[in-house]
Amino acid sequence: MVDVLLGLQWGDEGKGKIVDYFAPQYDIIARFQGGPNAGHTLYVNDKKVVLHQIPSGIFHANTLNLIGNGVVLDPVIFKKECDTVAQFGVDFRKNLYISERTHLILPTHRALDKASELSKGNDKIGSTLKGIGPAYMDKTGRNGLRVGDLLDKSFTTQYIKLRLKHEKMLNSLNFHEDITAWEEEFFEAIEFLKTFKIVNGEYFINQKLREGKTVLAEGAQGSMLDVDFGTFPFVTSSNTISAGVCTGLGVAPQKIRDVIGVTKAYCTRVGSGPFPTELHDATGEELRRIGNEFGATTGRPRRCGWIDLVALDFACMVNGVTKLVMTKADVLDAFDELKVCTSYKINDKSVKAVPFQMTRVAIEPEYKSFKGWKTDITALQSAAALPVVMKDYVTFINDYLGVKVAWISNGPGRDQLIEI
Repeated sequence: MVDVLLGLQWGDEGKGKIVDYFAPQYDIIARFQGGPNAGHTLYVNDKKVVLHQIPSGIFHANTLNLIGNGVVLDPVIFKKECDTVAQFGVDFRKNLYISERTHLILPTHRALDKASELSKGNDKIGSTLKGIGPAYMDKTGRNGLRVGDLLDKSFTTQYIKLRLKHEKMLNSLNFHEDITAWEEEFFEAIEFLKTFKIVNGEYFINQKLREGKTVLAEGAQGSMLDVDFGTFPFVTSSNTISAGVCTGLGVAPQKIRDVIGVTKAYCTRVGSGPFPTELHDATGEELRRIGNEFGATTGRPRRCGWIDLVALDFACMVNGVTKLVMTKADVLDAFDELKVCTSYKINDKSVKAVPFQMTRVAIEPEYKSFKGWKTDITALQSAAALPVVMKDYVTFINDYLGVKVAWISNGPGRDQLIEI
């Protein structure tokens, strides 16, 4: 049985804490897509840890962790992450497995990412410049190198061949930067990576399922950044929705049981791209300040706005969401009035569907207003204790989406999660 936990907005929904909360209930936590552009924030012994590629179950001694074939792995960042995890006394090699089909991010991928973004000028997509896009392009172009290739004696030859191809592309983009230091780091990290349990991921996970083990598939980024269904072209390079679990781990669709979707009580977005409910006023600034809305990976200030139920309903539909987790509800404690986007006004028509190309139409969000609860909810521990006004806010969202909020996060702490 596989349950899926993923973000329903543009990433940064607080998935790390939620996976950490659920992890003890599962035998295996598996990452199925994305790369080091993910930033999953956990608090371990009251210390903040941000994981980028290692599954969030790594701090649980009895939980196995798998980096699946759908992920693109940067060995350098992976090594640094392992060093961080080791500081907490975790034997990361014991419970961490890596699929041999996982594609590698090379130093030249990072250079290509940077060169491509610079060449776009004002049309930048807001890349994290971690080499994710170029690595996925090599995957679909059938040029990429995979973790399993590290064990082949011809790896260095394959690497040089691909690097030469990349250098031609970099020259055409008029990008000249010495990446010698990057390469030194890379090959050092490659040797480190070889010391891990490199497995045939699809056989590994299906065997565990046959043994009756439970799997939580951990998504990165958010559904509105999906390469097919997100706000294209301002998207990531992988399928962030639940369908990506099947291709990113090698499990059949009928193995999937619950799809747990994570949404903030409001909306944020990092980088460029459409954002219908974005607030360019004092309220947006207040959301950013109270919510400490700065990217876990990039440190960039996040754009903030009211919750968008049109986009959220779309994300629930394409993912088949069965349960919702609402995070950062406590950020709304201080507001007198809350707004919820219930439809888009496009060409003088009110619509409840996400348009094909958001950047080509003028979207005016249509809101329903709610009274703020004006109560500090951070110390509350039961659904019964939640303010009545807050329950009305959540009930409206439940009814609109046809999916119920099953948990509400009322603070960053591990214990600040209320089951409804």
